[in-house]
Amino acid sequence: MPSKSSARLAALTVAAVCCASTVVVTSPAHAADAVRIHDIQGTTRLSPYAGQQVTDVAGIVTGVRTYGSSRGFWIQDPRPDADPATSEGLFVYTGSTPKVAVGDAVTVSGTVSEYVPGGTSSGNQSLTEITRPTVTVVSGGNALPPARTIHSWSVPYLYTPSGDEAEDGSINHRPLRPHWYALDYYESLEGMHVQVADARVVGATDPYTELWVTVKPWEHRNRRGGTVYGSYTSQNTGRLQIQSLGRAADFPDAHVGDRLTGTTSGPLDYSQYGGYTLVANELGTPESGGLERETTRAQRRGELAVATYNVENLDPSDDTFAAHAAAIVDNLASPDIVSLEEIQDNSGAKDDGTVAADQTVGKLIDAIVAAGGPRYDWRGIDPVDKADGGQPGGNIRTVFLFNPERVSFTDRPGGDATTGTRVTEVYGRAALTASPGRVDPAGAAWEDSRKPLAGEFVFRGRTVFVVGNHFASKGGDQALTSQYQPPARSSEAQRHLQAASVNTFVKEILDVQKNADVVVLGDINDFEFSETTRLLEDGGALWSAVKSLPRSERYSYVYQGNSQVLDQILVSPSIRRGWGLSYDSVHINAEFHDQISDHDPQVLRFRP
Repeated sequence: MPSKSSARLAALTVAAVCCASTVVVTSPAHAADAVRIHDIQGTTRLSPYAGQQVTDVAGIVTGVRTYGSSRGFWIQDPRPDADPATSEGLFVYTGSTPKVAVGDAVTVSGTVSEYVPGGTSSGNQSLTEITRPTVTVVSGGNALPPARTIHSWSVPYLYTPSGDEAEDGSINHRPLRPHWYALDYYESLEGMHVQVADARVVGATDPYTELWVTVKPWEHRNRRGGTVYGSYTSQNTGRLQIQSLGRAADFPDAHVGDRLTGTTSGPLDYSQYGGYTLVANELGTPESGGLERETTRAQRRGELAVATYNVENLDPSDDTFAAHAAAIVDNLASPDIVSLEEIQDNSGAKDDGTVAADQTVGKLIDAIVAAGGPRYDWRGIDPVDKADGGQPGGNIRTVFLFNPERVSFTDRPGGDATTGTRVTEVYGRAALTASPGRVDPAGAAWEDSRKPLAGEFVFRGRTVFVVGNHFASKGGDQALTSQYQPPARSSEAQRHLQAASVNTFVKEILDVQKNADVVVLGDINDFEFSETTRLLEDGGALWSAVKSLPRSERYSYVYQGNSQVLDQILVSPSIRRGWGLSYDSVHINAEFHDQISDHDPQVLRFRP
C-alpha cells in the first residue's frame, strides 16, 4: 500500500469540461415528456444517453460543491420510478462555483457524460454527469427528497458480479442487481441523497479530510474496532468513505473505533480515491471509542527481539524523531534489532545527489537515547542515486539498528550498492561473503526498487541472519471498486520476482546449514494470504509469523477502511520449531488520525 512517498495528490475527482449558465424563473420550464434522471442513469453503470444532449432535466438540488476542481451540484428527482436499479440522483458539473442552493428546484439542459475519475487507464468506474449545463432555477426552499438510509441489511453480502469476458472483465454493461451485489447497490444510489446513522469509524481521518465507516459493525470486526481484510474473496461490503461539503476545519479528527453518532447525510459520489463516497451536508457527532496505542512487553534475558518499522520517508528535516524514538523505546520496548524502512538520505527529498543517510540515522539514535533507550549502533548501505524508487531525490533504504549491549554485528567487508552478498561455508556453518550486504542488487526483481539488506548478528553465541526488505508498492493496482472484476493487481508481478529472489537466498543459507536461524522482515507490501507470501515461504524455507496471531489480529496497515497485513516477519524452520516464539503487531499508527507513520511496527521474540 502507498506510503507518504506515493500518496495521492488530491482527493477529489477532476472533470474535463466546463462552463455553465444559470437562469432564474418563477415557473416550471420543462416539457411533460422531458428526460428524467432515472432515464439518464439507466439500469447499468453507463447511461443510455451518454454523449447526447438532454433538455429540461428536473430535480431538487441536494448538495453543492464549491471547492476543488470538480465544482458542481447534485440534483434528485422527487418523483422516483419503481425500479430499484435506476438512481434518481445526478451530478451536474459546472467547472466554476454553482449559482444554486440546496433546496432549489431546477431544470438542467446539457450533455450527458460518463466521467472516469483518474482516467480510463485507472480502471475506475465512471460517474454519470451532465456537463456544459444551462441551469434554470424554478423555485427555492424546497424540501429535499427523503434520504435513502444505507444500513446493514440494505447492503448485500456479495460484493460484486464477475466481469464480462467479452468486455475484458468489465461490469459496466451488466444489469444492476442491487439486491444481490454491494457494488450494484451503491451504483443504484449514485448521486442520490443518502444517509448513515451511528456508524463506526474503520479508517481514521486522513490529511485529505476523509474517513471510512462501516454500516455492518460485525463484519470481520477486530477487538479494536476495525474491519479486517483477510481474503480476496471475502470483501468488507459495509465500508463507505465519508467526505464533507463543509469547511475542512469542521471535519472531525477520528480514530478507528470511534463513532459518528446521529445522522451523516449527503449525496453519494464516486471518487478516484475510494470509490463510493458519501459527501456530507450533515455530519454526525464524533464519539470516542477510547482507542489507545499499544505497548508490547520487553524481551526476557534469553529472548532476542527483532522488529520491523516503516518510518515513512524519515529525513533530518522531519519533526517526528522524538515521536519515533518514543515509539521504539516505550511501545516496542527497545528491541535488540530494528529493521527500519524508508530511511531517506541526509538531504531528504531534495534531489542534489546526496545518498548518505548517516545524519538521518544519527539523529534518530540520539533521539532514542534522549527517550531513555539504548544507544543503538547501525549498519546500512547507501544506494546509487535515484536507483531504488521511492520519493524522487530521497533515496530511501533499509537500515539495521542494533543494541550492542545485547547483540553484536559480524562485519564482513565488500558489500556496496551494486555488489551483492553471497552465502559461503565457514567451518561447516553458513556465512555471508559481505555483511552488511545487499541481496541480488543487479537482479531484474529489484529494478527501481529497494534492495534487501542482509547481515549477520550474534546473540548469546548464536548467529542469526537478518534480511531487511521493502518490496515494491501496490501503486498502479486497480481498486476494489474497479469496473473490472476481479480487479487487476499489476504490481504483484515485481513482488513475486522479489519474493522468489529472497526465497532463493534463504535456501542457499539453509543448504549450507539446515538449522540456521534466518529472519526475513520488512514492508513486504502484500498480504499474508498473497502469492507473494507463498513464494517467500516456498519449500518451507520461511514461515510468516503473523499467522501465529488470530485472524482478527492480523494487520499492520489500514487502507480504505480495511485493516490488513503489509509488514511481515518470516522465520526459518529452526526458529518456527523453537521454544517460545512470540509475535506482536504493535498498533500505534495505522488506526490513528495523528499517526507518525502509516505502518504499525512488528516485533518477534524468540530464543535462538
